[in-house]
Amino acid sequence: MTTPSTDTPARLLQLLSLLQTPREWPGGELADRLGVSRRTVRRDIDRLRDLGYPVQATMGSDGGYRLVAGKALPPLVLDDEEAVAIAVGLRAGAGHAVEGVEEASVRALAKLEQVLPGRLRHRVAALQAATIPLTSGDGATISPETLTVIASATAGRERLRFHYRAADGADTRRLVEPAQLVSTGRRWYLVAYDIDRDAWRTFRVDRLSEPFATGARFAPREVPEGGAAEFVRRGVASRGGGAYELDVEFSAPVDAVAERVPPAVGPLEALPDGSGCRLRTTTSDAVEWMAVRLAMTGFDFRVRGPRQLADVVRELGDRMVRSAP
Repeated sequence: MTTPSTDTPARLLQLLSLLQTPREWPGGELADRLGVSRRTVRRDIDRLRDLGYPVQATMGSDGGYRLVAGKALPPLVLDDEEAVAIAVGLRAGAGHAVEGVEEASVRALAKLEQVLPGRLRHRVAALQAATIPLTSGDGATISPETLTVIASATAGRERLRFHYRAADGADTRRLVEPAQLVSTGRRWYLVAYDIDRDAWRTFRVDRLSEPFATGARFAPREVPEGGAAEFVRRGVASRGGGAYELDVEFSAPVDAVAERVPPAVGPLEALPDGSGCRLRTTTSDAVEWMAVRLAMTGFDFRVRGPRQLADVVRELGDRMVRSAP
């Protein structure tokens, strides 16, 4: 039997860590591990249930306990190896490794790295530096640290300072109230209210450097009509001469296609005959990149415009056929 624990919070954490191992724990074994009586184990189990942890008890001579799936995800207790593994995985997700989870990965990574001990931060950084990510698209590389600082400031409603390099190379210092990070699958954008310019702005995160959360809180403002993703789409479409009108029909329902096409790409609308959905928007993405993105949705589609995109899709399809005789 281990040394008895008189620290109830510490003992509850130790008990929770044991229960998160996917197995059933006999009451006697838990008592021995914790250095307490079986009666104390039963009381601690009741405390965990009161905190929202779904602990299931089984009948028998010794009785057993296991943590089961509940209606909501309770807080988890991770050991060092588990925390490092999750942090590395989330960094990969934030870097476009799995389309559709980038924004959720950044939010989760910001929460985890906020409480990650220094020794584990060093291990995560070392592992990240020693690997080469295989990411989708040709967007610029962004450090996870930059994304997590922005995400933390956004979630905490803290004003954010950073240097920003405009398309013409001009370097400015900005003070903003961050509203939301938006991923297009190719680039990250920050939608924020610019304090000095008294207006909403869209910032490409790969042009942003030295982000710093000031600690000054702010009351959230109403995001421009259509939401952050639509604001980014309009802003991207209004800049540069490379914009074109995209018109594509998918042979799949709106809900299915929406899981593969980020909102920032453009709005989806169901076809009147129920045969699928349509994407019509203005974009400045390269037609080659858009052709690959459409193919990667996994759905049959038909390009109605522009002509140059249809030509690239046809050429890409012919090349794929020739590559797999």
